[in-house]
Amino acid sequence: MTEEKAAPTSGSILVVGGGISGLTTTLEAAEVGYEVFLIEKNPYLGGRVAQLNQYFPKLCPPSCGLEINFRRIKDNPKIQVFTLAEVEKIEGNPGNYDVTIKLNPRFVNENCTACNECVAVCPVERNNDFNFDMDKNKAIYRPFEMSFPMRYVIDGSACIGTECGKCIDTCQYNAINLDMEAKTINLPVGAIVWATGWEPYDAAKIDNLGFGEYDNIITNMMMERLASPNGPTKGKILRPSDNKEPESVVFVQCAGSRDENHLPYCSYICCMASLKQATYVRERYPDAKIYIFYIDVRAPGQRYEKFYKKIKEDENIFLIKGKVAEVSEDPDTKNITVVAEDTEAGEKVKQEAEMVVLATGMVPTTLANKLPADLRYNEDGFIINDFEKGGMFAAGCATKPSDVVSSNQNATGMALKAIQTLVRR
Repeated sequence: MTEEKAAPTSGSILVVGGGISGLTTTLEAAEVGYEVFLIEKNPYLGGRVAQLNQYFPKLCPPSCGLEINFRRIKDNPKIQVFTLAEVEKIEGNPGNYDVTIKLNPRFVNENCTACNECVAVCPVERNNDFNFDMDKNKAIYRPFEMSFPMRYVIDGSACIGTECGKCIDTCQYNAINLDMEAKTINLPVGAIVWATGWEPYDAAKIDNLGFGEYDNIITNMMMERLASPNGPTKGKILRPSDNKEPESVVFVQCAGSRDENHLPYCSYICCMASLKQATYVRERYPDAKIYIFYIDVRAPGQRYEKFYKKIKEDENIFLIKGKVAEVSEDPDTKNITVVAEDTEAGEKVKQEAEMVVLATGMVPTTLANKLPADLRYNEDGFIINDFEKGGMFAAGCATKPSDVVSSNQNATGMALKAIQTLVRR
């Protein structure tokens, strides 16, 4: 009796989303021999990780992991990358899908060497969305210095087009084409992995926490950009109203999370993110006082628990168990006062600080924009995998709030699931 073995079919895998989960899925599948199409709606790969200053477990900068992954993608002929791309339609069944992809114009072709000459002559500025609008860049720009592909992109909504044309005149490589138009392509694939990631919850929706009303209240992702060497302040943590080095900072946990009026679930990463960001402040300003208002501190796993205990030992970091109810601003100093009920002391607490950071939660991108596919979602907008049906799978934060380590582990599993769809007996 001979054993029946699985044999690979001639199929390809489509990975939707170029964040850390999408990169991992793509590389895991391609490096065992499968053709992978990776599409990303932004003009660059890297997702939210690219916007971080450091990430767990080793508190590495994004360049530490992304640079290696970008090199692996560039060197692998099994991988085709499409940026500024989105899925428009899917037809077919597991093992045999026909996917229509819309490719939006970049206005900069492969001749670009990222020499920066075009940026120097561009007269138009735009809000820099990579830095959460905390500064501006030109209408032709590179999102960050390590961005992949290593090409500039033009914001079509900001550029004044051929009426200006200064970038065309200065480019000696004929890399700019302002007449580029959107086009569609069709990809035959056997399996699809949705690594569509997450968005920070809109803090302006939380009426009692003052975001958008008071200058010196920012979000946790804005703090990551402030602390980043390639951020709007080149790594200096400065309060927005006057660029002062803050001597005191309040972190407000569960800003919108675990709240039936906003996000009813725990976003998993927020506690550790704030503890990590407390170290950013302490490293730069050794005398600064840090106040962290929390409901519960969640530090899952031995490594995170060890980090939490280290933070608790810092004499300049104060953890107060209590949910912040309201905030106010001193119009003269622009300092912020937060009011909370200290549940351990059983009394109301008022704490003034020069800057406040809101730990906003993770929202799946699929909450507001459902994907053009036969997928199931839970009430919070996360995708529910149907492994029995197969063919299409969600990875990383598309399925639940996750940190980088968990996202990578899950993405590896989804790469295997996609491969199994392509294998016939």
